[in-house]
Amino acid sequence: MRSFRTVALGATLLALIVGACSSGGGSPSPAAPSVAPETTAPSESAAESPSAPAGPSLASTFALGGPPECPERPFCQLGLEQTYGLEFKEFVPLDVGGPLTVQALTGGQIQVGLLLTSDPAIETNGFVLLEDDKHLQLADNLVPVVRQEVLDANPAVADLLNDIMSRLTQEELTNLNKAVTVDQKSSADAAREWITAQNFDAINAGLEGDITVGSTNFYEQEVLAEIFAQRLESNGATVDRKFQLGNREIVMPALESGEIDILAEYAATALEFVNGGAGQATTDPEATTEALRTALEPKGLTALDFAEATDQNGFAVTQATADQYSLSKISDLAQPAPAQ
Repeated sequence: MRSFRTVALGATLLALIVGACSSGGGSPSPAAPSVAPETTAPSESAAESPSAPAGPSLASTFALGGPPECPERPFCQLGLEQTYGLEFKEFVPLDVGGPLTVQALTGGQIQVGLLLTSDPAIETNGFVLLEDDKHLQLADNLVPVVRQEVLDANPAVADLLNDIMSRLTQEELTNLNKAVTVDQKSSADAAREWITAQNFDAINAGLEGDITVGSTNFYEQEVLAEIFAQRLESNGATVDRKFQLGNREIVMPALESGEIDILAEYAATALEFVNGGAGQATTDPEATTEALRTALEPKGLTALDFAEATDQNGFAVTQATADQYSLSKISDLAQPAPAQ
């Protein structure tokens, strides 16, 4: 369930569940430099001059696909215009990173599509997720949220969970999601296989007592919770699993009350939920996670290390398109369009 992924900034709550819900995220494109003809040498051609008008960009030959709200959303088309200076040939209204967008990409109706960064459809279809090299999106990196009481009793819990986070790349998270949603493996089996492949040190951290790991009813959180649970169990803890509890409005109070002790969270979205949409989340995962720790402290909770992996707006192209135009990051779409 993705309805719990909504971020509220300031007094405004925008309901695009992939985080496309802020007036921030990047500075407007700079104005074009002024032209000073008198300083240009007579022999300098217009093509050589830095003030010469640029030709059409590659993006201007592409169709962008995404949810109907995308043109007005600061983390969607509007953000691509303001942060990257990209103007597309057309916008095709589809869905929020769902099957319509996937079909349009594979069928060539669009050349760039909005998908969630951890969507297994990226791996399944061989899409290329373009790097957000100008940091348009808020830092919705995965981060464990833990009751401080649990860490006080078992400090090694932080080491174990931080080790997991250090290995959780975007590719690893996408493959975990694929194992559950495409390969139809149970979260327990997918977690066990991932742990085995990671070759964690076979140590016993000497954990004591009962620890309860929870999750929302979102498959991604459940498989991560299962990874947490299995690593804690292999290091001495007795683990109770409380998965599929519901949305954030249910699981966060469960953490505060002690019904559950550990939850996989998303830094920016969790911060804006906890602080009531105060607009503290930024594109910087370190600053956002630190702000989350500060917001959680009065509740007897804390956030551990964040992972590289995120679940937020991403923009994807087919492998063929990436190969044809040497695309690896969003700013590559600003390159000049090929001559006709």
